[in-house]
Amino acid sequence: MTQTARRPVFPEQMRIISGSGLKMIAVICMLIDHIGVHLLNNTTGKTILFRLAGTDYTLYRVSRDIGRIAFPIFCFLLIEGFTYTHSRLSYARNLLLFALISELPWNYVHDGRWFGYGKQNVCFTLLLGYLGCWAIEYFREQQLLQIGCVLALLAVSFRLSADYGWRGYIFILIMYAFRYEAATQAIIGSCWLYYEWKACFAFIPINLYNGKRGFIRGKWFKYAFYAFYPVHLMILALLKF
Repeated sequence: MTQTARRPVFPEQMRIISGSGLKMIAVICMLIDHIGVHLLNNTTGKTILFRLAGTDYTLYRVSRDIGRIAFPIFCFLLIEGFTYTHSRLSYARNLLLFALISELPWNYVHDGRWFGYGKQNVCFTLLLGYLGCWAIEYFREQQLLQIGCVLALLAVSFRLSADYGWRGYIFILIMYAFRYEAATQAIIGSCWLYYEWKACFAFIPINLYNGKRGFIRGKWFKYAFYAFYPVHLMILALLKF
């Protein structure tokens, strides 16, 4: 498969963030967001810290605003993984495996039960987006099948009610469609994120990406990155309940 160079927004000397750096930014922002959701959604967390432009900012709100940055970065990293992975089947399998593993702590941290919570975790959204990208590429010469698969996966995203839902699924397809046009990707992606506009700030670190892998290398580090999601949900659930 022929790869096309990504057309960057910033000059080379400004692109200082590796793939590992992006992963750390996304993980930290996600953790701050989930701490806000599960541990600061109370009187203490909603004490007003300051007012800006007529808006009250609490610790809870600040943590949620910071957390908006995480999802677009994870989607960008997903597209990078899809583009450069040696085995797309293995990548999809890993996403499915960790989506299933994460479902139990996801249910428990939200509802105090292992089963029965009405929504699914974000790994399912990432998996559906990944499969959508795969279908677009695999059926490039068969447009009816291509459109059918993309719409079928969209229908699944409605049915599952996974975190970020159908909007997240379409956002991943946008990130894929403009993966070689960084400026267009940022503009169209930001327009799509109008309903959570603070997520648009994620395109700053995304466009400071230098295309290098960074310090997270090898299978152990790779699976530790995957495992962080269910592990941190379980820890938050224990602290919450």
